[in-house]
Amino acid sequence: MKIIPPESLLEAYSQGIFPMAESKDAEGVDWYSARKRGVIPIGEFHTSDNLRRIIRQGKFEVKVNHQFREVVKQCAKRETSWINDLIINSYDVLNQYGNACSVEAYNKGKLVGGLYGVKLKAAFFGESMFKKEKWADKVALYYCHEILEKNRFLLWDTQFYTDHLAQFGCV
Repeated sequence: MKIIPPESLLEAYSQGIFPMAESKDAEGVDWYSARKRGVIPIGEFHTSDNLRRIIRQGKFEVKVNHQFREVVKQCAKRETSWINDLIINSYDVLNQYGNACSVEAYNKGKLVGGLYGVKLKAAFFGESMFKKEKWADKVALYYCHEILEKNRFLLWDTQFYTDHLAQFGCV
């Protein structure tokens, strides 16, 4: 199994660099650094009334690192994706080292949404998220924030700023 060594990944993240593949079928990766990074300030996560209602209803059960590899694979299941087998395998090993984690949303025992990212000291670098059911990704994002805040993380880097993330407070 071919992987990017965990030490290489962590060194890259410490310098603001991250890997992306040309496509999900590509064999290798290229290394990137966003010109303007997206950040969700810890403690300033925005939650809509609808999201608060969904969370209160308890529709989703949330788990951490229960199915990490599957979360990454689900994130790759798109028409076009930068997540290839090399990334799946590399982040799976990084998870085993304790430096990558997933927040997962379940409905009736089935994985229906989640996200994964890299943790390095007091920083969390969000990588990707997916949903199979409406709100599942947003619930995972909300609980990710709760976990980061509770554990006194200082930085939540989203790599890129998107309009989707802006609704949660990304700047």
